[in-house]
Parts: sequence; structure tokens; C-alpha cells
Amino acid sequence: MVRSGISCFKRRLGFVLVVPLLLLGICQTYVFGGLAKVEKTGQIISYTPIGGEDGDLQKGVAWPNPRFSDLGNGAVKDRLTKLIWLKDANAFDAVTWEQALSVANSLASGSHGLTDGSKSGDWRLPNVKELQSLIDFAYADPALSSASGTSKWVNGDAFIGVQSSSYWSSTTYSNGTSNAWHVYLNDGDVGNGNKTNTNYVWPVRAGK
Repeated sequence: MVRSGISCFKRRLGFVLVVPLLLLGICQTYVFGGLAKVEKTGQIISYTPIGGEDGDLQKGVAWPNPRFSDLGNGAVKDRLTKLIWLKDANAFDAVTWEQALSVANSLASGSHGLTDGSKSGDWRLPNVKELQSLIDFAYADPALSSASGTSKWVNGDAFIGVQSSSYWSSTTYSNGTSNAWHVYLNDGDVGNGNKTNTNYVWPVRAGK
């Protein structure tokens, strides 16, 4: 009888612990749309009568308005991803991949316009997904594009020095160690190049 009572208690305890977790998962999936949150591209124009394209559906998480906030200390906060980017997107010119890693990792308050109290090691080179998140894919719509140079590619009026060129990511190309991924801000293309090539650097750090 004692053993039976213990087994019954274990079954009840398992029910109490497991069922709420299952209900939470269902709630997240059907009420909140799951845990994966992907931002909208920005396209609102439809280019085909077939329907079902991005401009029709506009799926994803809406961009905050404004999306980017100038923190006034040489850094800019992305209110969508919570990442903090260096305000000057051309602080280091074009360098090799290893040089890009080095200058990003050593960035600290007191250099390149920063007065944020950060220290060496706080900043880093963004991975390819973080870098691509800056692209405003509505750039192809003339009515939605800014007329102020490259800012239309990243919706980046809060930034300075944004180049219509490739920026290094910290992500090594998966098929080998000699290449790394980069993002071409002029049109949002993602490619890979030899790490001895030179591309621009845009350091990032974690936000709150």
C-alpha cells in the first residue's frame, strides 16, 4: 500500500509539473505566434496580381518607429533587436577579416567618438545574421527610399559614414576556413570572400 501511494504521488506530481509547461508551449505557439520573431522587410507594395507576396502579407515583427535611437555617446541602439551599433559605420576604413575582428574587439570608450564607458572586449564584429538585420528591403520602392545616399539601405538616419559596399561579419564560410561571410549594403546581398580581402567594419555590442 505504501508503494502504491508513492506511485500515485509521483503521477500527480508529474501532472502538476508537465501540464502547465505543455499549456505554456501551446499558448506561445497559438497566441504569441511561437518564439521565433523575424522582423518585417518593410515592403508594402505588391508587384504581381497573383497575390501572396511579401508586399501583400507583410509578415513579421513590426519595426519600432523610430527603429534606431542615437544614444548621444557615439553609439546607436536598434530598438528592434536591442543591439547597440557604433554610430560611425566607417571608423576603420576597409581592412582584412582578422584586422576587422581585432579592431572591433579592442574598441572602447574614448575612441572613435565613443563616450559610453565601454571597455575593450565589450564590442565585437557582428555575425552575418546580425549584420543582415540592418537591411531595409523596401529600398527598391522609390516612394519609400530616402534620398540621402546610403541611408536608404539600412534605414540609418541615426548613423554616419555608412558605405555602399561590403561589411565583414564574424561568421566563417561553412565550407572552409579561408573565407568569411560579408553583407553588401548597397543591395543587401550576402556573399563570402577570402579573409585576406578588405571590407568595412561595423562593430556591435549587446544591448539591454
